[in-house]
Amino acid sequence: MQTKTAHAFREDPVAEPDAEPPSQCPGSLPAARAAGAPLFPLLGALAVSRANPRTRSFRRRFFPEATSAEWSDWRWQLSNRIRDTDALARIICLSEGERAAIERHHGPLPVGITPYYLSLVDPIDPEQPLRRTVVPVLGEYLRIQGEADDPLHEDGHCPVPGIVHRYPDRVLFLVTGLCSVYCRYCTRSRMVGTSSGENFGRNTWQRALEYVAATPQIRDVLISGGDPLTLSDEVLEYLLGSLRAIPHVEMIRIGTKVPAVLPQRITPALTRTLKKHHPFWLSIHFTHPDELTPEVAAACGRLADAGIPLGSQTVLLAGVNDDLATMRRLMHGLLRNRVKPYYLYQCDPISGSSHFRTPVEKGLEIIAGLRGHTSGYAVPTYVIDAPGGGGKIPLLPQTVAGRDGDDLLLRNHEGRIFRYPDPGGSLGAALATAP
Repeated sequence: MQTKTAHAFREDPVAEPDAEPPSQCPGSLPAARAAGAPLFPLLGALAVSRANPRTRSFRRRFFPEATSAEWSDWRWQLSNRIRDTDALARIICLSEGERAAIERHHGPLPVGITPYYLSLVDPIDPEQPLRRTVVPVLGEYLRIQGEADDPLHEDGHCPVPGIVHRYPDRVLFLVTGLCSVYCRYCTRSRMVGTSSGENFGRNTWQRALEYVAATPQIRDVLISGGDPLTLSDEVLEYLLGSLRAIPHVEMIRIGTKVPAVLPQRITPALTRTLKKHHPFWLSIHFTHPDELTPEVAAACGRLADAGIPLGSQTVLLAGVNDDLATMRRLMHGLLRNRVKPYYLYQCDPISGSSHFRTPVEKGLEIIAGLRGHTSGYAVPTYVIDAPGGGGKIPLLPQTVAGRDGDDLLLRNHEGRIFRYPDPGGSLGAALATAP
């Protein structure tokens, strides 16, 4: 790894600034938040880019030595991530279970939360949705039947290190093990946050690029990790430029959560780097409407203004976003910020994830509550990434009700049955026919 990019992989940022723990736990969020109101109004992409009031207050209290320029610097945010029990306990009241889970941890998927994202976390309520996604609990150590460290069998589809080739015409290109925030339900919890990057770097990238160049059926490359946007602009330019130079690569995508958890990273320089490599798409991992802050609105607006199509990927999580009102609010907020809801994922059966998983019926219920009741653009595709490497399988509410002779019977969003003339067809024949 060259010196100029070393910071992009460092997993041991500078120590937390010394500070006396508060004499009592920080105050809870306002009553409106406790009553279920959003932390922030739904904002358009042209929202002001200044820090939201909650985050400004958080910075003054817990990072008083940080200037506005430092707080707005993504490298400062990465270097000052909250990563251990003592640092986290200075800011939020850890429950006994949270404290025990953090102190028990070793290996991959460490605690890691940017100061910005921690400013959105409720300091009192361990059941707050955002807090549940980033603070460990003892449920992570419970492994039930059907869970696995690599349930999607990604490691079994790696022709060379860093490449997952599951679909005929597209590959997953894993470029880093670093994330700015470690989600507790991470599909790659087996590998993220374990090192300073010795498993990644130019030698590994070069082998992966050579594989893509030598495999002409590959037309679509999704860059992921870890989170690729934790890499420097120079490294991203190298990776994107190398892929764009391969004649048969038509599409390049990046999968990231950075705009939601580290919006400071979306700088004018970064957007200039990305837009040079059109056609280029960005898939952003959004979890809950409380993530849609003014900072996130400004970041998404900057990307959209650069002509980069934005899609969202959301994981359905018990106690976080598994109700229709929350999901509708998230999907509407994404559209207001020029992000197209793309996928709603059933939570993968990662080891220790049972406390996050809902029955599949819950996802279908949410999709049924969206379909026909809001804009079609606001309805994502609900998918299960099939265990064993089967790929993404879409699930839809039952719309084919049966068949009556040459008529196909269809059920709409209101549950009403309609006939569609379909002479010669057989779809629906095995289902109940019209009374």
